[in-house]
Amino acid sequence: MTAHTETQPSAPQGGDTLVRFIDVGKTYDGEVLAVRDLNLDIHKGEFITLLGPSGSGKTTMLMMLAGFEAPTHGDILLSGRTLRNVPPHRRNIGVVFQNYALFPHMTVAENLAFPLAARRIPKSQQHEKVERALAMVELSGFDTRRPGQLSGGQQQRVALARALVFEPELVLMDEPLGALDKQLREQMQLQIKHIHEDVGITVVYVTHDQTEALTMSNRVAVLNQGRIEQLGAPTALYEEPENAFVAQFIGENNRFVGRVSALDPPYCTVALAGGEIIEALIVNPAGVGRPTTLSLRPESVAIAPADGEYSNRFSAVVEEIIYLGDHKRIRVNVCGNRDFIIKIPRTRSAPRFDVGSSMEIGWHREDCRALDAS
Repeated sequence: MTAHTETQPSAPQGGDTLVRFIDVGKTYDGEVLAVRDLNLDIHKGEFITLLGPSGSGKTTMLMMLAGFEAPTHGDILLSGRTLRNVPPHRRNIGVVFQNYALFPHMTVAENLAFPLAARRIPKSQQHEKVERALAMVELSGFDTRRPGQLSGGQQQRVALARALVFEPELVLMDEPLGALDKQLREQMQLQIKHIHEDVGITVVYVTHDQTEALTMSNRVAVLNQGRIEQLGAPTALYEEPENAFVAQFIGENNRFVGRVSALDPPYCTVALAGGEIIEALIVNPAGVGRPTTLSLRPESVAIAPADGEYSNRFSAVVEEIIYLGDHKRIRVNVCGNRDFIIKIPRTRSAPRFDVGSSMEIGWHREDCRALDAS
């Protein structure tokens, strides 16, 4: 959680804090901050994902927690103890990288035994721990193979087993599925999720893939320019974005820019540049006469709405139709926005349209969020 605010989601699985970032900042050149005044609590047993575009600071956060980078200021605590001056190999943290980082000259079993030997686990216990970790990732019987004899997905599972084999307090994963194809990536997402649920270990996961974050996590921290823009459960981030950056970054989003013309809490009316008026839910617009960004999810848009059914109703022209199997993605021109998206599920009763045809569309004011002007 971002530290010390009362709007945070409740802590999962008991709420015991395992990791705490306290006013952490990081700069590489003395001028630009890769991470800015970060306050974040991570709880035992949760799966938290750091999500953001390239350069947002998510990997820097992970590397500081792992011990491969040091904060410029602030402190990081693990189980209440500062990690300052604690080297990576003494932090009891497992790390999984995108490139697997397996030793090619070692067998799978030898790769898994390496962190055990480094921690001086007796050889009499190493075999049992290796076998247990391989079973956990469904690779029993692969112990004598070398990494070069494995597929990419199998190598990634070995890397995951190696991070789990010494039973760490915490596992860090930095874009671990980035090198896999789509189908295998989706399979691994579920496998990692299930391992987390079965073992109950704490996971901090870094990705720029929003679908991955929403699929796997208890909570997601959306980062931008070294700051956490929003932190919460996946459903909250998608359905209740708190600002324009989160609305645009998470999922597909229809966006309008206008000025607030009236406030009638919890709703407001917004005038667009073309004179159209849209009613929306007040989230954080600046006030009457000030600019605001409207956010609306494509699945919240209805086609051919009945009179009076929706507070927002407009005529639109079809610009493009893309068939995606289970649904059609229709891009229309409405209220001056030529990139407005509507999703229509594939059903026998679904309406049919051609490029250039007109349609009536509508949406509830509750589904349209008036956000900051950025």
